[in-house]
Amino acid sequence: MRKGHAVPRRTDIDPRGIESLLENAFIAEKIAPGLARLRIAGTHLSDLMGMEVRGMPLSAFIAPEQREALAELMIEVFDRPAIVKINIESPAAIGRNALKGTLLLLPLRSDLGDTSRALGCFLTDGLIGRTPRRFNIISHSVEAVSEPESAELVTKVEKVREKGFAETKVPFDAKPQKHPSERPYLRLVTDQDDDKS
Repeated sequence: MRKGHAVPRRTDIDPRGIESLLENAFIAEKIAPGLARLRIAGTHLSDLMGMEVRGMPLSAFIAPEQREALAELMIEVFDRPAIVKINIESPAAIGRNALKGTLLLLPLRSDLGDTSRALGCFLTDGLIGRTPRRFNIISHSVEAVSEPESAELVTKVEKVREKGFAETKVPFDAKPQKHPSERPYLRLVTDQDDDKS
């Protein structure tokens, strides 16, 4: 979906390609450094919170004492940009079993070209139980997004196009060299009678 860029546009995302994960998928929008709110969210995210989650910050799923750690990872997603995978766990309590999961964040460009969106996937393993569920960050990985090789090739082709097939420039000499035997092709001819009139 990158189409020659390091980060794909939000409009390049086709839901038909991720049909089996739509209930776990979401799109988050950066609203401040380290903070993103959910613009679109699958039903699984609403099930985890026990309410509609669109418009809520993504940090609502994370335990309050670990939200600063999430903010640092969100900065990586949008500013670096990078792909972030977070392993999470919600501890057992009355009416709920321990719940493990994975939160995946993939950077996206907005229509303006800035990296201010993220395509995410929130997977959990186990029964949800009593809601809302809050998660602790167990571990994470950060993978910087790099320009694809095709983009490097496009850049090289553009440089070749700029140069084109042009020959080396030769300075223009206004006074061409004349051979002594050469006669000028044009001569000024005047009519002497014009002076008398």
